[in-house]
Amino acid sequence: MSTANKRKLDLRKHLLSPLRRFIKDSRAVGIVLIICTVISIFLANSRFSMAYQSFWAMPVHLPLRGIVLPHDLTAFVNDALMAVFFLFVGMEIKREMLVGALSSIRQSALPVIAAIGGMLVPAGIYLFWNHNTPLAHGWGIPMATDIAFSLGILSLLGNRIPLSLKIFLTALAIIDDLGAIIAIALFYTAQIHWLYLGLAAGCLLILIVLNLLKRQRVFWYFLAGTGLWYCLLRSGVHATLAGVLLAFTLPLSQIPKIEHRLHYPVNFIILPVFALANTAIVLPAHTWSILLKETATYGIAGGLIFGKPLGILFFSFLSVKLKLARLPQGLTWRHVTGMGMIAGIGFTMSIFISMLAFNSPESQTAAKIAVLVASLISAIAGYGYLRNLFKKTLEAP
Repeated sequence: MSTANKRKLDLRKHLLSPLRRFIKDSRAVGIVLIICTVISIFLANSRFSMAYQSFWAMPVHLPLRGIVLPHDLTAFVNDALMAVFFLFVGMEIKREMLVGALSSIRQSALPVIAAIGGMLVPAGIYLFWNHNTPLAHGWGIPMATDIAFSLGILSLLGNRIPLSLKIFLTALAIIDDLGAIIAIALFYTAQIHWLYLGLAAGCLLILIVLNLLKRQRVFWYFLAGTGLWYCLLRSGVHATLAGVLLAFTLPLSQIPKIEHRLHYPVNFIILPVFALANTAIVLPAHTWSILLKETATYGIAGGLIFGKPLGILFFSFLSVKLKLARLPQGLTWRHVTGMGMIAGIGFTMSIFISMLAFNSPESQTAAKIAVLVASLISAIAGYGYLRNLFKKTLEAP
């Protein structure tokens, strides 16, 4: 092997190592998120409820005049900390598009088409229940797949899971996240303040120039990225988009180092804090009547539980039959069906979009509960289906 090819192979391994580490740790991430969700719901419905709710409603101030930040702690988590999460996801997307599972048409065709089906069908089911109603704006809620939770559930099956199935689910979830990010940017944006949007465009231009000049010092990228975040926050466009834009302009060679530093803070601090802040749901005595009354819950539950597996399986099957893609070696349509069920775990992105889609606290609560219930059902159904499938495979002569 030539020196150039060896260096290329070493770089490829170096770039892909965060993905392998992410897959390895996904079980722990999922467990931590489940624990934080249970704790948050318990505290919100205990005698500590008032204090717990007040904590997340605590105002955020800086001793600098003229600097406007998210108004309370929950908003700070959703607008600032989640921008770091989107930076992490954006780097995953960029790396996969350049050197990973999405780096060629042949490699990316099936997960891309499957992800499109997994977004369109759930959104269609939601709109079937909610078209021409004030709740129609929530169509983006059942589109997303939670990477940490879905891979965590898949990892519970141990070594019986083919690596190709994990890669397929990871690529699909990444594309789902990209779709959700685009939906947030285009459809879940408040009133636009054009001055700040123009300043944000200037910050983005600086980031692009730094990339074109091949500047490797990440300090300047993060300085311009912070300016981009603040200008987007003031412009009305959701500030978390800054994380993705920053990720796409970072030098590819610097991404593994940044991911390595962000991996544990994002997965074991930011996501758990997000879960604690956004699942502090006070369950009223008439919870089930609210769920039954709100048609949004039917759309969310139907989209995640049924729409995800149906959309993924149908679009995948159609793409293979039309020879637009091919099924990875070692996988069957039963594997894809079980993976589609697990892809119905929405959680992080679905709850995040619920906060943007609805202004009514009652609608937000109903949507969050629907996401949690649908994600739980999808996790149990997908795990049970695949466990039974692999058990039969092992028992077969």
